[in-house]
Amino acid sequence: MASITLGGNPVHTNGELPAIGSKAIDFSLVKTDLGTATLADFTGSKVVLNIFPSVDTGTCAASVRKFNEKASALANTKVLCISRDLPFAQKRFCGAEGLDNVINLSDFKDGSFGKNYGLEILDGPLAGLHSRVVIVLDENGIILHTEQVKEIADEPNYEAALAVL
Repeated sequence: MASITLGGNPVHTNGELPAIGSKAIDFSLVKTDLGTATLADFTGSKVVLNIFPSVDTGTCAASVRKFNEKASALANTKVLCISRDLPFAQKRFCGAEGLDNVINLSDFKDGSFGKNYGLEILDGPLAGLHSRVVIVLDENGIILHTEQVKEIADEPNYEAALAVL
């Protein structure tokens, strides 16, 4: 269980992030067209998992914008923005912002992604949502980098995540 904060107040996640060097856990998430995406869909590409509570908050939106900007310059790299937001909200946000270098995926159905990756928030006002996490995978789904952001309102360390690519 990770201990993080929201506005300086302690909150907890349901577990620890997967270990660097381990194989990423398979997932089934909902795309903005309501289709399904799995980890296997991204085999052969480097993958940045940008995970956050909701695209409708300032810090979450900033992370999507920043990774969208950086993704356009990365060869063979996909950025997956994952939250429990409905796919409609994700699509609306990226459409309004003109963001087309990221792939939005929703864990709204059962939250299994957050549970399996140990990043579901257990208590506090955001209980049930995902904590702010970045996980970077190589082309074979091996974890190269993880960051559990300690304060939910803070942005992730973009440079550290991108440096392993």
